[in-house]
Amino acid sequence: MTDPRILTVRPEPDEYAWTFGGAPPVARISPGTVLDLYTEDCFAGRVRSEKDLVSQVCEFPFLNPQTGPFHIEGAEPGDTVAVHFVSVEPARDWAASTTVPLFGALTSTHTTASLQPPLPERVWIWQLDRTRRTALFRAQDSDIRLELPLDPMHGTVGVAPANLEVRSALVPDAHGGNMDTPEMRAGVTCYLGVNVEGALLSLGDGHARQGEGETCGVAVECAMNTVVIVDLLKGVTTAWPRLESDTHLISTGSARPLEDAFRTAQLDLVRWLVRDFGFSELDAYQFATQAAESPLANVCDTNYTCVAKLRKEWLPARETHRGLHARLRETARALRL
Repeated sequence: MTDPRILTVRPEPDEYAWTFGGAPPVARISPGTVLDLYTEDCFAGRVRSEKDLVSQVCEFPFLNPQTGPFHIEGAEPGDTVAVHFVSVEPARDWAASTTVPLFGALTSTHTTASLQPPLPERVWIWQLDRTRRTALFRAQDSDIRLELPLDPMHGTVGVAPANLEVRSALVPDAHGGNMDTPEMRAGVTCYLGVNVEGALLSLGDGHARQGEGETCGVAVECAMNTVVIVDLLKGVTTAWPRLESDTHLISTGSARPLEDAFRTAQLDLVRWLVRDFGFSELDAYQFATQAAESPLANVCDTNYTCVAKLRKEWLPARETHRGLHARLRETARALRL
């Protein structure tokens, strides 16, 4: 096996993409390329202290900067891009989280309007200990100090949408985007259906950790140093983003209302069982009903995202996505970066 090509990308502040679709590629890569990337946090690095309110230091709609897009040679509609996360590591010793007026799951929003004032705007700076792998929470209204384990992930991974659409990097949908699922961590392969020539892959929105649902709308947001391997499955369609870990198959769905996101993820999991594991549709429906786990990813974005996941050990011994996850895991183990 030949060593994969490694491309290092450290964007300048004016070199990020703010949408999926509509942005020119920063590079053309061949399948099998290793990308060694820096991604900025969702605030473009502007929230650095408890005094830096989002409404004052950030300019809407320039939120959630993405590193990319990358044109993948040979990718065309009907194919699937595979993105294997080799490592996801915080690039700084601190991260930021906030409340944002009229944003989040437990407040009035522009689309769920009610007659009450917005929640106050506040910033929490989390101290990250990258050696001990912890994130320190410091309460603002008491002397409470609590450590949580680091669990780095990417909130946003996606390709250009179909039908000539350009979507804000804040929006999750069938193209991927701002799904905000904690499942998008090192060791996982993400499968994205190709909608345009070259796919136009981008990623960003690093989280040092995030609870399921991202309730207040903002995770422990941080810049990341991330290494991924990008590959291509010709002739394999993927309607909604899928993830594969060593232990689970994971389907996603993004929509509003929340039950539609749930239904989309569950239906995709059923169809995955039918396509690759020999189930009939009704047998897959019954089996998934009794075996699936259904974490929430986000209940705050423009579309909500739900996950449906199933343990591989409970399934027939069959190959999925041409065994690509296992091969990419082996490549990742062999890398010395």
